[in-house]
Parts: sequence; structure tokens; C-alpha cells
Amino acid sequence: MRIPVPRPRSLAAQLFAMQAVLIAVLVAGYAVFTYVSDRGQAEEAAGRQAMAVAQSIADAPSVREAIATADPTAELQPYALRVQHDAQVDFVTIMNPEGIRWTHPDKRQIGQHFRGHTERALRGEPFTETYTGTLGPSVRAVVPIYDGGRDPKDIVGLVSAGIRVEEISKRVQEQLTALLGVAAGALALGAIGTYVINARLRRHTHGMNAAELSRMHDYHQAALHAVREGLLMLDGQYRVALINDGGRELLGVADDVVGRSVAELGLPAPLTGALLASEPRVDEVHLTAERVLVVNTSPVSGGERRGTVVTLRDVTELQSLMGELDSERGFTQALRSQAHEAANRLHTVVSLIELGRAEEAVEFATAELELAQALTDQVVAAVSEPVLAALLLGKTAQANERGVELVVSQESRLDDGLLPDSLPARDLVTILGNLIDNAVDAAQGSVGARVTVTAYAEDGELVLRVSDTGTGVDPAHAEAVFQRGFSTKPAGPGGRGLGLALVRQAVHRHRGALSVTEADGGGAAFEVRLPLSEGAVSEGAVAERAVAGGEA
Repeated sequence: MRIPVPRPRSLAAQLFAMQAVLIAVLVAGYAVFTYVSDRGQAEEAAGRQAMAVAQSIADAPSVREAIATADPTAELQPYALRVQHDAQVDFVTIMNPEGIRWTHPDKRQIGQHFRGHTERALRGEPFTETYTGTLGPSVRAVVPIYDGGRDPKDIVGLVSAGIRVEEISKRVQEQLTALLGVAAGALALGAIGTYVINARLRRHTHGMNAAELSRMHDYHQAALHAVREGLLMLDGQYRVALINDGGRELLGVADDVVGRSVAELGLPAPLTGALLASEPRVDEVHLTAERVLVVNTSPVSGGERRGTVVTLRDVTELQSLMGELDSERGFTQALRSQAHEAANRLHTVVSLIELGRAEEAVEFATAELELAQALTDQVVAAVSEPVLAALLLGKTAQANERGVELVVSQESRLDDGLLPDSLPARDLVTILGNLIDNAVDAAQGSVGARVTVTAYAEDGELVLRVSDTGTGVDPAHAEAVFQRGFSTKPAGPGGRGLGLALVRQAVHRHRGALSVTEADGGGAAFEVRLPLSEGAVSEGAVAERAVAGGEA
């Protein structure tokens, strides 16, 4: 049988217990201090009261006159009882210098010797003391009664007034009872306030204790650093509350972005708009300066909007591979068509041979080979850079299958080895491949459908120009065509409007310039200028980036 292990008390419960004990200790300590302090003050007050009463009796002329009579008790006893009642003391005793009582609350004690000290009073010095007499412990004052002068030899009697300690204790207990009542009220109020605060704390911590919170924090930190995807958390005012290492890398932001608004991070306008949107975003593709990101946002709500959780996935490599896959698919289709066409031509050659027309068969076969070789020679002669030459040959076949003629202009001249290592072939394929695909789409179906490609180096720059015979680009859309999602064609299964945005991203990454104008004879002409050396930036690039910055 498994013995259940008691669950540690929650942090809220521990705080409640600690605060309740603290309040109780403070109240108890204050009560003890108050009792001791009030007891001392009460005894001092009782001594002053007894001294005042005794001094008043000693100064009364009627008392001195009664002492001079043959029977002082007859006049002094009623007087002493009256003063005792009016002055709220427990006894008033008037005696002769030898300490024999003339008055006492208990008539049986009259004529008996006074219990207490009288030596100081006989020397003319009034004093107070705490002494146990016939009525029990009491705080009393003893004062001499003079007849005439103030010399000890003129003392004709003594008067003592006192208050029992028991009465003093009752007074202190009454005060202590009131104090304890107030303390109990304070304890109850503090306990209620502590309970309310801790109840709210339990809601915020979901009833977890300190160990659970600490463990969750450790897991939280480990998960943030382990996740390769970007994670961004925004508060209710769209300020960055948390960002992991992957998020900083993907967004290209510094380490001190926590607490700053999303609008202050310098991100592209479409991406900023997605992060500021109140509705969730699912698998949206956005471009930064160097990356293609898939963005998902989800609001955090608990009765009110508390913030947004954003996840970022880097699909830059995937997007590049998808582009290459599309090109390979196009090459495959072109090769399939060419294989079918080659089979037809081969059947024609065989049939000519069977008909005994060998010379015509040879002429027909060599004509096709010469045409293909001439196209290859033309491309390689103009662009000897192997990657670009292969791309142009493949795109030529693709365009031909779609009824579009792709030609390399006579101005083209790009020698092998000209491109620096800082300009990788993959980026060139992205730039030129997307421009050609866009031009073929535009030219397809037009009269004399043609796409012209020009590539050459000039003044330390690589110039790539692609023009088509399509409908052209409206000057009002000259900048919009490069934004993600813009397209004049219906969206396909995978969406449109990403190719030119990727071109613009790659051009910016290499500090180049990108522009679109009207081509000779109609259609659109896209031109890219890329510096061939570090730090070489064209004036067009500066102007183009200034325009792009104004849009953002």
C-alpha cells in the first residue's frame, strides 16, 4: 500500500501563517509591555493620590483642633470616613506621634498601633510606601500634623491615607481588558486582510508553493534557451515582455528590447502590423532584411487581454529549396517534353531511312542538333559563369514549353570567375530566377511573347536586366510590386506575391539597387545592380533604400 506523501503547503498558506504568527507575537508583546508599564504608572498615581489626601487632612485646622480635645476619635472618625469616601481611598488613619490610631475603617482597630513605618514622618518628611497592613498590601502616604511651626517637636500627630494594591490591580486589569479587546480586533482585522491578500496571491500563483514556482522558473528558463524557434511575448500594451535567443536572432534585434514597444523595434511594416494585430495570425509568411519567417500569434486572455504570444520559424532555407524544387520540376517537365519531341524526331529519322532517303534523314537530325548547340553556344558565350549559364539554359527550355521565347541579349557579357565570394550563387539564382519566372508569367499569351535577359559588369557592379512583352507595371505600383503578397494574378494554391519580395530581400542584403521601368516596345523591365566589391554601393541603391525607408 502506497502511503500518500503530504503536499507542501502553498506559498500563500505559508505567508498567511507567518503573518498571523507575527501579528499575534506583536500583540502579545505589546500587551505585556503595556501591563507592566500601566501597573507602575498606576502605583505612582495611587501614591500621589494618597499623598494629596493625607496632606490635605494634615493641613486642616479642624483636625488640629480635634487632636487637642480629650477624645480625638469622637470628631476625627466621622471626618476620616467622609474623606475616605469622597477621596476614593481605601483608608484614612489619624494617629498620635506614638502610632496609636484615633481613626480606622475598622472600629476594632482604633486604639491599636499603626502597622507601618513612621520614622521619616516624625522627622518632618512626608513619604509613600507599599506596606501590608490590616487591610492587606497597600500603597500609603504618611504625613506629619504640625501644631504651629514646622519643627519636628511641633508634631502633634500623623495621618496616613492609602489605596489597596488589589484595587490598583483591578484598575490595571480593566485597562488591560480594553487593550486585549483592541488587540483582538487588530488581530482579526489583520488576519482578514492577510487572508484576502493571500487568496489573491493563490489565484495568481494557481495555488503553487515556493518549490513548485522555483521548479517552474527553472524549466521556463531552460525551455527558452533550448527552443530553436523564436519566441516573443508581448504585454497588453504591445511591449516586449520576454524574448528568447532565437527570437533575437530571427528579428535581428539587440538584447535590451524588453520593455520596448513593438513599433520601436525597426521591423518591416507588414511584420509590425501582424504583431500589433488583435486577432490571431496563423502561418503568415513575412520578410525581414535577411530572412523569410513564418509568424503565428495567439492572444493571452484571462477575462481581459493580457498580451500576445508570438512564435517565429525561419523558412529562409526552405523557401530557397522550394524555389530550386520548382525550377527542378520545371526542368523535369521540359525534359519530359523534349524527350517526347525527341522520340517523334527519332521516329521521323528512322522512317526516312526506311524510305531510302538517308541524306534527308541525316540533314533532319543534324539540323536539330545544330539548333540546340547554337542556343547553348550563345548562352555560354554571353554568360560563362556556370551557375547563371545553367539557370538560363533551364529557364529557356521552360519558357519554350510555355510558348515564350527567352533570349540573352547581345549586350550580355559575364566571364567566369568575375563574381566575388561575397555574392553566392544561390542568391543570384534567387534574384535572376524569380525575375525570369515573373517575366514569363507576364509575357505568356501576349503577341510575340518574349523575355530578354541582359547580364554584364559595369563600373564595379553586376547588372541584371529582365524585360518582357507583357502588359507592363502601372507606375503607381512601381514600389508595391516588391512587397510581399502583391500580385495582379489570382492567388494559386501556394499563394502569390513572394517572388519579387524575395528578390528585393536578396538585393538589400547585398546593398544593391532594384528598379522597374517600362521596356522598349511595352512590357516591364526589371533591373538589379549589385556591387562586386565590399563597400561599393551604387547611387541607385542609396536612393532605392531611401524610398523603401519612407514606405516603412
